[in-house]
Formats: sequence, C-alpha cells, structure tokens
Amino acid sequence: MKCDLCGSRIETTFLNKPVGTYVKNEKGKKKLVCSHCQRSGRIKEVKQ
Repeated sequence: MKCDLCGSRIETTFLNKPVGTYVKNEKGKKKLVCSHCQRSGRIKEVKQ
C-alpha cells in the first residue's frame, strides 16, 4: 500500500492492515496517509 500524499510505501501488519490512518476528504472518500505525513501536518491537503 502507498500513501496518497507522498507515495511512499506504508508497512502492513501480519493481518494485512496498514500502519497509518485513513482520512476522509471533502467528498467523503477515504485516503490512506502515512505516519510521516501525519506528523508534518500534510493531512490538510487531503481534506481540501
């Protein structure tokens, strides 16, 4: 799986779940965001 913002590969757990967060944009679609983008505050780009 890849981050929808930066395109970097996101690690998965043994149950194939991503180690990251899903964020909804203004249209209601879920976007996968890595932990690095969460810390840098780039989540605001998804919501717009």
